[in-house]
Amino acid sequence: MQSLRWVFSILLVFPFFNMFSESLPAQTTSQTPVCSEADRAALLSFKARILKDTTDSLSSWTGSGCCDNGWEGVQCNPATGRVTGLVLQRPDRDSSAYMKGTLSSSLGNLPFLEVMIISGMKHIRGPIPESLSNLNHLTHLVLDDNSLEGNIPSSLGHLSLLQTFSLSGNRLRGEIPPSLGNLRNLQQINLARNFLTGPIPITFKNLHTLQNLDLSFNLLSGLIPDFVGQFPNFSLIDLSNNNLSGQIPISLFSLASLADLSLSSNKLTGKIPDQIGELKSLTTLTLSANQFTGHIPISISRLQNLWKLNLSQNGFSDPLPYGFARGIPSLLSIDLSYNNLSLGTVPDWIRSRQLSDVHLAGCKLRGTLPSFTKPDALSSIDLSDNYFTDGLQSFFANMSALQKVKLSNNQLKFDLSEIKLPDELSSIDLHTNQLTGSLSRILNNETSSFLEVLDVSGNQITGSIPEFSEGLSLKVLNVASNKIASQIPSSISNLIELEKLDVSRNHITGTIPTGLGLLVKLQWLDLSINGLTGKIPDSMLGIEDLRHVNFRANRLCGEIPQRRPFNVFRAVAYAHNLCLCGKPLPPCKQKKDGKMGR
Repeated sequence: MQSLRWVFSILLVFPFFNMFSESLPAQTTSQTPVCSEADRAALLSFKARILKDTTDSLSSWTGSGCCDNGWEGVQCNPATGRVTGLVLQRPDRDSSAYMKGTLSSSLGNLPFLEVMIISGMKHIRGPIPESLSNLNHLTHLVLDDNSLEGNIPSSLGHLSLLQTFSLSGNRLRGEIPPSLGNLRNLQQINLARNFLTGPIPITFKNLHTLQNLDLSFNLLSGLIPDFVGQFPNFSLIDLSNNNLSGQIPISLFSLASLADLSLSSNKLTGKIPDQIGELKSLTTLTLSANQFTGHIPISISRLQNLWKLNLSQNGFSDPLPYGFARGIPSLLSIDLSYNNLSLGTVPDWIRSRQLSDVHLAGCKLRGTLPSFTKPDALSSIDLSDNYFTDGLQSFFANMSALQKVKLSNNQLKFDLSEIKLPDELSSIDLHTNQLTGSLSRILNNETSSFLEVLDVSGNQITGSIPEFSEGLSLKVLNVASNKIASQIPSSISNLIELEKLDVSRNHITGTIPTGLGLLVKLQWLDLSINGLTGKIPDSMLGIEDLRHVNFRANRLCGEIPQRRPFNVFRAVAYAHNLCLCGKPLPPCKQKKDGKMGR
């Protein structure tokens, strides 16, 4: 439920900083507060535990005046000179910025602190200091997206004024402390993307002011507690990607203010109750990857505000509710993939709507690819794992906004030399069909810089691997299991964003280009079962992040590059070649002419 997490993050962090700043009296040159020496010492102790700061925020923490707006991220009460806010967030769109170190227990020596936000620093490790429980005035505690470890201190349940509590995106373990149920003023709690175990604490039933609950991407188990229906202000519940079991409690469907509900990727069972139609404020409903059965309830058609519906990867059966044809007027995104549905054709009510996302993979669709009445609205289509045979020639007509398409694992027959793709397309997956022709229409000098993923593996494509111009953004290129007969062009070095390259099971000849070593972002490389000759170039040692390589079944010879990662991959990755040697294979033998060989 990535979109919801972004919404939650925006709601959670940025308004609080603005609200916090606006709540303080304006600091003017005529009223510069004197920084409390005790608070200054606590802040400097925190700074001392940060060993590296590429955000450059803490470089401003010099001199005696921590309250004169010179110390970045520090806010004070101008009347008292006491620190009331510490807000350190990684700058937007700067993935290289971080802080490295640990959180000092001295942060607990800021007794008047109301807001603490230390977010997105990635490399702040170690435990959450128990001393934070001393911050009795704290209303917002946000320690998102660091690398904090250990358990959540149960003593944080003493922070009775806390309204926002967010520790998402760390490495926290253990159970959620029941003491957090003492935080009676809590409005938002986000513990997502950790390694938390055990049940949702029963003490959470005391959090009557709670509005947003995000416990997604953990290892939580047990049932969804029945008391969730007792929170009249709930607007977001995200319990996705856990190990929760049992049925959805009926009480949940009494939450009149609930806008976002995600229970995907759990072990939930049973049927979806008709009462789901009572969630009048619901805008997104994601129940994918569970074990739900039965029919999809017709009451969903009454949800006037619902724009995203994801019921994929369950056991729902035919027929689809007839009420969907006229109901759900706000619908923009639908995913019914991988259920027990035998649709035959894409329903008219889907083809005729102005939808942005249509995902109907594995729905036993047949015949010709569908024609959509409003194709210019489509952004993402997944019709993979069906039985389509034709219609590809005109399928993309007028899909000017299309970004992602998956038509893999069908029976499509078409000459790729005649295909015309939308300019905005970033990902295209046509693997395992019966496509013929060459790649020249897809990869050429006019290929869009938006294209990041191209998978045409498992077809009958012929011709050569085309030259690659500069400026391409390809991250995944998979042409495996075709009939391509050519060399790997030296211009492959222009694909500087490439993370996965698979040309296996073709008729590729020639040598491995030395320029392949310039693809420093490459993580997956498969050149196996071709006719490559020569040696594995030492230039490839520049690719330090490789996680998978396969050179098997070629005609390669010479010493394998004898540094990581190449000398630690399994021997099978180099098997069935002409005369490769060196770790992980047997050592090379020095020949009389000075060349290496086996």
